[in-house]
Amino acid sequence: FSLVRLRGMLESDSFRKHPSKLALALGRDIAGEPVVADLTQMPHLLIGGATNSGKTVCLNAIIMSILFRATPEEAKFIIVDPKRVELVHYTDLPHLVMPVVTDVQVAAGALRWAIGEMERRYERLSEVRARTIASYNQKVGPKERLPYIVIIIDELADLMKQAPGEFEMSICRLAQLARAVGIHLVIATQRPSVDVITGTIKANIPSRIAFSVSSHVDSRVILDMTGAERLVGKGDMLFLPVDSLKPRRVQGTFVSEEEVERVVSWWREHSEARFEVQPADLVEEATAERTRPVEDPLFKEAVKLVATSGHGSVSMLQRKLNIGYNRAARMMEAMEELGIVGPPDSAKAGHPRPVLISPEKLEEILGQL
Repeated sequence: FSLVRLRGMLESDSFRKHPSKLALALGRDIAGEPVVADLTQMPHLLIGGATNSGKTVCLNAIIMSILFRATPEEAKFIIVDPKRVELVHYTDLPHLVMPVVTDVQVAAGALRWAIGEMERRYERLSEVRARTIASYNQKVGPKERLPYIVIIIDELADLMKQAPGEFEMSICRLAQLARAVGIHLVIATQRPSVDVITGTIKANIPSRIAFSVSSHVDSRVILDMTGAERLVGKGDMLFLPVDSLKPRRVQGTFVSEEEVERVVSWWREHSEARFEVQPADLVEEATAERTRPVEDPLFKEAVKLVATSGHGSVSMLQRKLNIGYNRAARMMEAMEELGIVGPPDSAKAGHPRPVLISPEKLEEILGQL
């Protein structure tokens, strides 16, 4: 295989004429044909391979492909880099939802935020009777359009080592439901073992890329078949998309650090990074979720909000109090237990809950909190 340069891939007809904002210039096959894949159709991607086999270069090629096609209004990234060195070039990229995540606790919060964002997006889609992000964006005005969100995790093993249950649950929830609302996962690991790439994670992430691995056992963990142990390294990969029974051998697109720096610098000059979420907020959110809802410092304010508006919903609390989905949902459930609101009305958009108490009763409850 000869070196596959990023520029040649981006200038190929296969890439230039591809309609998707999330078209990925993965590399060239053994016939020299460009291999361009659409992340919206994958709809999530699992990448495995030994150290220095080409995983991080592949992640760079994926991110760069999207940066060449999409503005920050069209596509956003959440980048999780527990190793703290591989993806630091993307600091202050205008496409980031939050700063590059290097802390495991913040990473857990970032995935919880993504689940909350997924729930919010489903509510917005139901309001205009759209089934996918594409149809939603066609129905609403330019300012209301939703960008795609691509979640890049560079080393899954580091996360699974600390809190396997939580990360597995969050990843599977997103993998099962997030596609329709434009949220996609790209997860890489250099430890393709069953305690990192669990059966549940694998079952929910159908598209795979395997770089060179040390044994046929590792190859099976990634691809469900042998073959990756015979790859020669340096970007040599087997690509198995969701709709294929047989993997395609591809020489991965090579991206240099200088190319990454130049593209990120261009975007920094032409657009400003405006983070929607800060790491400190995610840690605070996690702490609040571990307390009882009635002891939450914002619970009284939430009760007043619901009472004055005459109805309550999770999305309203998220919007008005600027909090995550899980925290808002637990507050609404606590209000139902206290008799402040009734059950949600599933026939109406946003599933509002009716307020059941009088202003006098409200004062009495607030006095007891």
